[in-house]
Amino acid sequence: MTDLKVNVSRTINAPIEKVFDAWLNAETLSQFMTPMLGMPNPKTENDPREGGSFVIKMRVGEDEIPHTGEYLEINRPSKLVFTWISPFSTVGSTVTINFKSIDDSTTDVELIHVKFADEESRSNHEGGWGSILDKLNETLC
Repeated sequence: MTDLKVNVSRTINAPIEKVFDAWLNAETLSQFMTPMLGMPNPKTENDPREGGSFVIKMRVGEDEIPHTGEYLEINRPSKLVFTWISPFSTVGSTVTINFKSIDDSTTDVELIHVKFADEESRSNHEGGWGSILDKLNETLC
């Protein structure tokens, strides 16, 4: 059960530094951290340093769903690792994002999220992270 993981990749049409920095800038983060079409931009707070934390408050209908985490590794511009805590996560859930420059204006992003309570949660997160990466590309283009 806890060994379930999500692995999604996207090509983002922006330079690697811009793509990486988007994940650490609270204003930019709020523009793409929407796992479903039509969601309003979430409220975000960020302390982007190893040991620092973030808060993302997503709105679904009338409900506000908090997502928090701690930055475990920040290796600009190639790797970002953080914990992921939400009402739908399990203890020890982490997200690793690997960034690879394809050329001066294109970046490959691989997102790996591990530890889910069940297959339904894993599947929901897979769709959500895919939508978030698509929105990231739209935001940065």
